[in-house]
Amino acid sequence: MATSRAIGFIGLGAMGYPMAENLIKKMPKGSKIYVFDLDEDCVGKLCSAAVGKAEACANARQVAERSEIILSMVPEGSHVREVYLNPSEGALLADLSNKLVIDCSTIDTATSLEIRTRISEKYPSANFYDAPVSGGVLGAQNASMTFMLGCAEDDPNFSRIHGLLSLMGGSIFACGGPTLGLTAKLCNNYCSGLIAIATAEALNIGIRAGMDPRVLAKVFSTSLAQSCINDKFNPVPRICPDAPSSHDYKPGFKVGLMRKDFALAVDTAERVGANLALGEKGLEVYTGAMQDERCKGLDSRVVYRYLGGDEEWEQRFA
Repeated sequence: MATSRAIGFIGLGAMGYPMAENLIKKMPKGSKIYVFDLDEDCVGKLCSAAVGKAEACANARQVAERSEIILSMVPEGSHVREVYLNPSEGALLADLSNKLVIDCSTIDTATSLEIRTRISEKYPSANFYDAPVSGGVLGAQNASMTFMLGCAEDDPNFSRIHGLLSLMGGSIFACGGPTLGLTAKLCNNYCSGLIAIATAEALNIGIRAGMDPRVLAKVFSTSLAQSCINDKFNPVPRICPDAPSSHDYKPGFKVGLMRKDFALAVDTAERVGANLALGEKGLEVYTGAMQDERCKGLDSRVVYRYLGGDEEWEQRFA
């Protein structure tokens, strides 16, 4: 990391913006970050707050031309393809020789492999890595995210990448090889998505049976139902003051993105021949919540609302 003075960052969404902010705060003296997003206001805001440390670029190609390491953080596979393969503005049009390209987006493995192949064919000395993240907006803001990196620990670039990612996250795992970072992320979101549904359902059962959900959540936290969802991102409003549910399910990890990741995990299971007992039902829940006007665009733990959970429970447990 000490020799990486020019870092590119493409994608300043709910996760990307605070990630870029943390990079700017923690980069070695003399480093500079080159940024691009379709939302020019976001780019302007970031650069205005970091004069001399951040510079706006007109497109992904310009970011790649000016940077030694290129990071991308966009919502879907189609957006990743646009970032790298756009015929007039894509990053692949820049000379990527000897550069590191790290995609932190959560996308399908086929698209990631295609981007990796296209880069390596044109620039054999370049290296592309999948490095999706977990931890949500709060994790991005607090630089406590988990990075799941698609390489082995003996990869010659691992130490350098680890140093860079540690500026934005608390845990960096080498998952074994290309696309295995994405595999880890999809498995993680499949599991956490189901835990969110189960936690929402279980707490709603307790409330309707006359139990204070604050007490029930404490029981869970010291019992076999313990989870990060229960303890930090509880789907019931006002159990966890900092959770999106306590702020009308904002900002958080949008339910549409959870549905996207969950669907990718279900597709992966089918591709590799893994049997699922809960996959289709979970996908049905997130699809329904994503389309429900009461839940659309909100944090994925809004499944509590979608499932009919009591959001005014405090009136019953004064």
